[in-house]
Amino acid sequence: MGFGTIGTGVGMGNGLSGATNAVGRNPEAQGKILLTMMVGLAMIESLAIYALVIALIVLYANPLIKFIGM
Repeated sequence: MGFGTIGTGVGMGNGLSGATNAVGRNPEAQGKILLTMMVGLAMIESLAIYALVIALIVLYANPLIKFIGM
């Protein structure tokens, strides 16, 4: 879970940095930049949620142990 969230945190930081730089250069395009940034951040956040789901499946379901018969 930690590795999955480290990557998403770095990605979100880069995305926010790029968006703030773009708004600083072109304030008139703030609406489009904000919309694109929010959609991108939602996609990045979904990766962290997928990492959590996979971590919970591995922790609680553990299909390998059921397959081996332990």
